[in-house]
Amino acid sequence: MKFSKIFENNEKWVAEKLALDPDYFENLSKGQNPDFLYIGCSDSRVTAEDLMGVNPGEVFVHRNVANLVISTDNNLNAVVQYAVEFLKVKHIIICGHYECGGVRAALNPSDMGQLNSWLQTLRDVYRIHRSELDTIQDDQARFDRLVELNVIEQCINITKIDHVQRSWNTSGYPTVHGWVFDVRTGKLIDLGLNMTEIFGDVSSIYNLNLFNK
Repeated sequence: MKFSKIFENNEKWVAEKLALDPDYFENLSKGQNPDFLYIGCSDSRVTAEDLMGVNPGEVFVHRNVANLVISTDNNLNAVVQYAVEFLKVKHIIICGHYECGGVRAALNPSDMGQLNSWLQTLRDVYRIHRSELDTIQDDQARFDRLVELNVIEQCINITKIDHVQRSWNTSGYPTVHGWVFDVRTGKLIDLGLNMTEIFGDVSSIYNLNLFNK
């Protein structure tokens, strides 16, 4: 796509929105009230609003390479804090996708420069689940399974964050969900995680006991 085409597309989009609702942008400027925080991959094929079928203002979005939740990532932590403390989101969605380049890189280690430190977290997922992954003979199936396991581990990581635990203790929200987007079919797959049970298994290690703080 030519760069100039983007602004032509924007003009058409504005006109289409105003034709349907003359007050569309006036209403949009009044604020946001999303129920969902979506943490997904930066891959250009995986856009949250499109695959969820939602409108602007309905989902708060954070994207990075391989949809990682890293405790030292200030960007991620700021997004989570704003979402749970100020927007009061009811759901946090960690969404990975099949054919993820970051996951492929973890399966095939090589020197990737600046990406080395970022992908270390994903390679740790491979290390934790190596006994399962190495028994999968089919390369595609192993690739897909690491995508799923990465989502599960990032869901666990989000439960370790103090902003999330504090919100649980005061409101019971947000609920954490693990999804995979299948780029081969367009389908969203809910991994059906029981995060209450999963966090319960590790709560003695990660529960920050924030209720009285």
